[in-house]
Amino acid sequence: MNALIAAAKKEGHLNVITLPNDWANYGTIMKDFTAKYGIQINDENPDGTSQDELNAIAQTKGQSRAPDVVDVGTPFAAKGLTAGDWANYEVATWSNIPASFKDPNGAFYADYGGYVAIGYDTSRVKTPPTSFKSLLTGPYKNMVALNGSPTQAAAAFSGVFAAALANGGSFGNIAPGIAYFKQLKQAGNFVPVTGSASTMESGQTPVLIWWDYLLASEVGAKYKNLKIVIPSDASYAAYYDQAISKYAPNPAAARLWEEYLYSTEGQNLFLEGSTRPIELPALVTAGTEDKTAYAALPPAPAGGITSPSIAQVTAAQTVVTQQWPSVTG
Repeated sequence: MNALIAAAKKEGHLNVITLPNDWANYGTIMKDFTAKYGIQINDENPDGTSQDELNAIAQTKGQSRAPDVVDVGTPFAAKGLTAGDWANYEVATWSNIPASFKDPNGAFYADYGGYVAIGYDTSRVKTPPTSFKSLLTGPYKNMVALNGSPTQAAAAFSGVFAAALANGGSFGNIAPGIAYFKQLKQAGNFVPVTGSASTMESGQTPVLIWWDYLLASEVGAKYKNLKIVIPSDASYAAYYDQAISKYAPNPAAARLWEEYLYSTEGQNLFLEGSTRPIELPALVTAGTEDKTAYAALPPAPAGGITSPSIAQVTAAQTVVTQQWPSVTG
């Protein structure tokens, strides 16, 4: 670690991409990393998507502004692996990351996650939605949105996966989720725009399907008429993934960043952002979790977190890429 810290400080910079300050507590995480190590962080395109991150990797090879690290949804981490974009690296706490949530060679590894939830504006939505089925049958004309296209944004992709589970699908069959959104649009309830705090506040999308922790931090922090529910017919949880670019202009800083994120300090900062850090069970066992932040998490649905395998996610992404145009077209 001493050698890594020295090399990273010599580089002096870290290029990250698509990390909004109010997403998973990243504003504090970046500030604290810089304060601890004196390494300046450049955050490119903070409001972009996972696909934007992959595009940047491909388009900026050899440039000093190229991303050193990415934080992407698993479908996009898998795409980057196929493209050969990642540098294998195992953090010091590697054994605390469950095998099903990391590439065995260290190409990418889960960092934090949560549950797909329904957020709604209580001032505009008079019949509270409780499930995916209720969104289809209730009085929600031109109200319901995802946070983008599931072909581009991992959170929207997860929303489709959750809808699949609520409609007879499985981790091996995402097609019912696509069929659900097609029905939702035909019913006049689905609005195919990128939902956000601003679209909710403006009334364009009073109902937003997104991660529970992002609804809380990105919408709830700005808009007080928000209510968040985990759908009664689908409890779908997933994690985002870290990866180091094979073309990183600051490779030591990139590795030090990962060590920081997976340290007790970094994992607790994710926890303070209302997310469930991947090493949370290990923190709880050791008694090192932030007790206040842990107590503030909404209760997890019974059965714990189960997620599709990397192979299932990759197969599902292919189906979504092929079939999603039938929803929006």
